[in-house]
Amino acid sequence: MQAGKDASVRAVSPAGAQAVAGTHYNPWLHGYVVFVAIATFLLIIAGALVTSNDAGLSVPDWPTSFGTFRMPRMVGGVLYEHGHRMIAATVGLLTVIMALWMWLREPRRWAKRLAGAAVLTVIAQGVLGGITVLFYLPVAVSTGHATLAQTFFCIMATLAITTRRDWRWDEAKIQEQPVTPSLRLLAVFTTSAIYAQLILGAIYRHNGMGVLPHALGAIVTAGLALWLGVRLFSHFVREHALRRSAMALLGLLAMQIFLGISALILRMEYRDAPQPMPPLIYTSTAHVAVGALVLVSSVVLTLQVFRRVAASPKAAPEIGAQQKATV
Repeated sequence: MQAGKDASVRAVSPAGAQAVAGTHYNPWLHGYVVFVAIATFLLIIAGALVTSNDAGLSVPDWPTSFGTFRMPRMVGGVLYEHGHRMIAATVGLLTVIMALWMWLREPRRWAKRLAGAAVLTVIAQGVLGGITVLFYLPVAVSTGHATLAQTFFCIMATLAITTRRDWRWDEAKIQEQPVTPSLRLLAVFTTSAIYAQLILGAIYRHNGMGVLPHALGAIVTAGLALWLGVRLFSHFVREHALRRSAMALLGLLAMQIFLGISALILRMEYRDAPQPMPPLIYTSTAHVAVGALVLVSSVVLTLQVFRRVAASPKAAPEIGAQQKATV
């Protein structure tokens, strides 16, 4: 079946012909993984609210709160800071339960290992959060804390999509014609650029640099995403999974750019305000949240590309090598 200019007839590998779809599927486990992924997204929002409200040191110690393990009065910045800690602890516990469940019931070894990586990541995330408080919000540690949160969200999104009933790696794939860069490589470049852009955004939010590198990164990221979208809509229009993922990425990216410009305008308008103002708080928090969704949507699209599109053939270089050998 032809699927545009870049695609040719599907070819099923012997392994794919013998595999049975959904042999790994556990509906209860999949539902739980999705639940943990949603909880992780809420944790990112809670963390963004801490930064947007300048509440990072509202609770000045860690792991205790004001010297004890008792619940402090949830007022002012303490509401955001201690609330963030409570949500983080809950997500950590949920992640450990998920990993144990997957090690007991998940047949795929790589999925078990990824679940184990999720536990290590969430533990490291908690430790970085504590160090951030103990050392009074150093830019490098605060940025690492924010970046690791995005990494953990990507892991959870990957587990959520790959535990679905219909997910298989060995199914029939579209053979892409030789092109540079290949669709797989372009998808990886786009996701990497978005990840780097979120790092620049975290540095900017923690006052480690000006807005210019982040703005330039947004232009590069938008260009790569548009390039990827054009390739998909031009040559793989019949692939509904790829098309839906591309539409989600481009729609979220447009929303993210709008929120970023709005946040910048509001920051300039309220630069002399004695405290964070609600419009800036809400817009900045939404910018962080949508940024996380942009990254995860790009990760999902990249997984779909690797699932549905075969690696570009390298027949031409091999033929050239054979000709040289003949001569």
